[in-house]
Amino acid sequence: MHSKTNNMEKVIIITGASSGFGKAVAERLAQKGHKVYGICRREMNHAAIEYRQGDIRDNDRINQIVKEIYDREQRIDVLINNAGMGIGGSLELATRDEIQTQMGVNFMGCVNMCQAVLPYMRKQRSGRIINLSSIGGVMGLPYQGFYSASKFAIEGFSEALSAEVKGFGITVSMVEPGDFATNFTASRKNSQPTLDDPDYGPIFKRSLGLIEKEENGGLKPEVLAKKIEKIVECRRPRLRYVVANFEQWLSVALKRFIPGNWFVDILVGYYKTKP
Repeated sequence: MHSKTNNMEKVIIITGASSGFGKAVAERLAQKGHKVYGICRREMNHAAIEYRQGDIRDNDRINQIVKEIYDREQRIDVLINNAGMGIGGSLELATRDEIQTQMGVNFMGCVNMCQAVLPYMRKQRSGRIINLSSIGGVMGLPYQGFYSASKFAIEGFSEALSAEVKGFGITVSMVEPGDFATNFTASRKNSQPTLDDPDYGPIFKRSLGLIEKEENGGLKPEVLAKKIEKIVECRRPRLRYVVANFEQWLSVALKRFIPGNWFVDILVGYYKTKP
């Protein structure tokens, strides 16, 4: 249960705000009267959202954007780390570039944003950080292994960060979405060496077909936007929120109680990863 909400206008920064989750969340929060700044790599214009162009892997640019927002508003109330991407393929055949890109965007981008915003939040002794994880951050998804690794990293980082900054009046929450129908599916980059490999190729294609079907039939981004709105406005947010259909919510709960090997067998069966 959420505690009583606080509907005062907040200054909010959200990354990856040009499409999918980010756009839906930014638009909903702006509709609710908050001052929303969206960061994305391409130029965007919106009547209710202040967009800033930048790559979250570029520390200098991110620090410049955050300083400009603080100088203008004299506070930063909420940071939503939403920007992310996926690279599909076998862990064995992933290239250095693929690994660095996956971890750089999903994990280091989140770290960069937190490090840019935290000095201002500590100064004002208040703030809220919401990091987008995934159910892939609580279970290692086959053929999405480095995506899962990036989200597992966000989980550990966020838990430790929460303990470090709580005394300064700053809260940290993670949102763990299941399958949603967004452009994430079409934007996923897939490993050509994996597709071409005689062992991995056929299994990867079969698994990928199942993953894409689940995603395309998933929940609408507006469901996540409503949940994040509640987290932004509630007084005492939780550390973790699973936002998924019942089957996926149950799988997250189940993982806590059954032996690890059993859970891996469930993943093997579900994603059909046996030759």
